Amino acid sequence: MLRSELIVYDRISEDKDILSVLNNAGEIHKSIHQHDFMAGLMRLAERYDLHDNLIQSLVTYVLVMHENPFTLACERGVDIDPALKALVMHDLVYFHDLVHRDYDELTEANEAIFSHYPHTRPIINKEIFDLLSDLQDKLAATDSVEAFYNVLLAHYQRYGVGRYGLNKAFRYVDGEIVSIDHIDDNVLEDLIGYERQKERLVANTEAFLKGKKANNVLLYGDNGTGKSSSVKALLNRYYRDGLRMIEIYKHQFQSLPQIIEELQSRHYRFIIFMDDLSFEEFETEYKYLKAVIEGGLEKKPDNVLIYATSNRRHLVKETWSERDTDEINANDARQEKISLVSRFGVQILYTHPTKKEYLSIVDGLAARAGLDMDPEQLHQQAMAWELRNGGYSGRTAKQFITYLTGK
Repeated sequence: MLRSELIVYDRISEDKDILSVLNNAGEIHKSIHQHDFMAGLMRLAERYDLHDNLIQSLVTYVLVMHENPFTLACERGVDIDPALKALVMHDLVYFHDLVHRDYDELTEANEAIFSHYPHTRPIINKEIFDLLSDLQDKLAATDSVEAFYNVLLAHYQRYGVGRYGLNKAFRYVDGEIVSIDHIDDNVLEDLIGYERQKERLVANTEAFLKGKKANNVLLYGDNGTGKSSSVKALLNRYYRDGLRMIEIYKHQFQSLPQIIEELQSRHYRFIIFMDDLSFEEFETEYKYLKAVIEGGLEKKPDNVLIYATSNRRHLVKETWSERDTDEINANDARQEKISLVSRFGVQILYTHPTKKEYLSIVDGLAARAGLDMDPEQLHQQAMAWELRNGGYSGRTAKQFITYLTGK
């Protein structure tokens, strides 16, 4: 079967190197194509982090990224019509053959390229790396096209397809939602203390993931207390449950309707994350945000929430001069500015820890870092560090432990 005969997976990739390798895979019995085939695989291995059996790794990557009527139906939990399955099975004959060929024609490179090609890049996201490696092994272990289909079906139903299925976090760049490759591996347990705050955040997020009613969330309060870390840690806990996160900046608020329109058609739960959100009195972008959250004609879809962090309780800066103004409707102007925060149904306060809580954070971080140090000496140095570096906070404690471990 030729690649040009594919029906459901007809446009395999926009990457010309992938297309070239797959074309040459069917012609490697001709020596003229062997060099191009192997050289192309090597380039793709570096670009897409392929490893072990490179052709199996490449096919796995192509299949998890290909958005088509079948893969999107799986993502949405729709039953697959027998007619659609028949077309998919037709295409999977091609991929099943690619995965299970022995490529004996390439005897010199057989061991290196089709057995245990080394993984050479740093693992940026171990969870996703392990997920793809596991799928690659499962596809290679199938003994029929039907088994191949069932493995893919289970994957698409669990994780979805394309960039939203493979990645956790995204940002909006030049009118397009693009993936963020480097994600912190922190978890909520890494944030010592703030148990009540984390419980409220988790409860709202889990309700959202279960399809229940949930609120937009504002985490506000003192700097360095773990507001942003709490939100980011949700990704690592709930990625396998379908949670995805889009980072948006206030200069992009005019594009929120377009962003939400794209997200609402996907079968994931999206948090639009706005970090360190605040507005000066002359900035008016908050009006776009108000309309999107609540107030516009278009209803915000049920699979999208907004989580924001801020050092300010009311988000929009107010001045004493505004209170002393001669404007007749001055109160209306003030109410407009403070009305944004009311659109966040859950508001969680983070405050600086006490001295005792600060030292408790230091102890916890030191234990996790494996520091073997006299507690009294550790506390003395932590207090000296705090005096020079901004007061009691989780951020200060973390920077202190980083300093000790580096030292």
